[in-house]
Amino acid sequence: MPTPTPAGPVVPGQFLGVKAPLEPARFAVLLLPFEKTTSYRKGTAQGPARFIEGSLGLELWDEELRRRTYRAGIHTLRLPTRGQGAAAYFPRVQAAAAGLLDRGKTVFSIGGEHSLSQALIPAFLRRHPGLSVLHFDAHADLRPSYAGSPFSHACALYPASRRCPVVQVGIRSIGEDEAHLVNAGNVVTFPMHEHRDLRSLLPKVLRALTDTVYLSIDLDGFDPSVIPGVGTPQPGGFSWYEGLDILRGVIKGKRVVGVDVMELCPIDGDVSSELAAAKLVYRLMGYL
Repeated sequence: MPTPTPAGPVVPGQFLGVKAPLEPARFAVLLLPFEKTTSYRKGTAQGPARFIEGSLGLELWDEELRRRTYRAGIHTLRLPTRGQGAAAYFPRVQAAAAGLLDRGKTVFSIGGEHSLSQALIPAFLRRHPGLSVLHFDAHADLRPSYAGSPFSHACALYPASRRCPVVQVGIRSIGEDEAHLVNAGNVVTFPMHEHRDLRSLLPKVLRALTDTVYLSIDLDGFDPSVIPGVGTPQPGGFSWYEGLDILRGVIKGKRVVGVDVMELCPIDGDVSSELAAAKLVYRLMGYL
């Protein structure tokens, strides 16, 4: 039996086990169980469902912010893939995000592989022409194409980089074939090995971003000791509190209009990654 919460009985399939109607909820959680191009560990298609399971292990009272953020209203939606590839699924993702924006929702999109950002960011760019993207990741993800596909997770931020400023943090894996795209054109990259001091990093990040920001978070931006269940883990990432400090600083200093959290790849018998991903989303909602 689901464990009751202070908000009432746990509702299966809902973030935190709490169900709020779409109107007048402040937040929409859009679950996107898409996986076609992962090139290392498989399983990101299970990420959204396990993310919801992990959220049931959280307290509704946020100990840092000292508030029950869920009272702002959180509505959970799932967009099944129907077995579709990117060419068919991505327009549906874009339309779903645009519809939620039209309703005034702050959208948290949960993947699934990071290629989904290609479908999400255009919906925000149309509504916010001055948008910039904070890309929190271990990988640059700037290849125009990878393994024969422009929709690869390794190409996640390439389309956005052609249209708006992209500021990258946590980066510690860059392919030789994409190195010329780092710190070029619209892209400002802060490789992790060169920017270990957060006190000096955050002001540089804020200067590089525009006033309106979209957060694209690959969970492997965190060190594997924090979130091991990701598609392509890399050593040397942000600690839990370092990552929160960067994200909180951007939310405080800019107008954040949307967030995606990608590449949760659950590990059987270890629930730490999905719980951390859920806590991250709930904490970011609180910051907003």
